[in-house]
Amino acid sequence: MNLMVVLVPFLLITAVFSRMTILELNLPSSSQSLPETPQAINLEIVVRKDLIEVADRGSGRLGPVFRNTEKGPDYDGVAKFLVEEIKTRFPDLAAATILVEPDIPYDVVVQVMDLARVRTVTDGPRAYQVELFPDIWI
Repeated sequence: MNLMVVLVPFLLITAVFSRMTILELNLPSSSQSLPETPQAINLEIVVRKDLIEVADRGSGRLGPVFRNTEKGPDYDGVAKFLVEEIKTRFPDLAAATILVEPDIPYDVVVQVMDLARVRTVTDGPRAYQVELFPDIWI
C-alpha cells in the first residue's frame, strides 16, 4: 500500500503529455483511381532532388522550374507562383497532387505540403492565412 501511495504521484508528475496534430491526406489505393475534378487543370507539384516544378497532368509544366538555392529548395518562389498564377487563374481549384522522387527528405515533403495547403498573407500589421489547395494527394 505504501508503495502505491508513493508510486502513483511520482508517475503522474513525471509523465510526459504530448499533443499530436493530425493532417488528413488522401492516399489512393492501387485499385482506386484519382477522382476527376471538375476544374480545368489537375495540379501536380513535382519535387525532385534539385528542383520543384508545378505542372498540369494533361498539358505539362505550367511555369518556371524552381531550382534549389544555396539555402535549399525555393519554397518562396513556389508559394508565390501558386498564389499569384495558379490560384488567381483557377480560384475554385482545391486539389493538388504532390509527386516526390525517391530519397527526398521528409522535411522537404512536409514543407511543400504546407505551402500548397495554406499561405500566410500580411496586410499591414495583420497577418492571416489563406487556404490554397486543401485537398492534398501524394
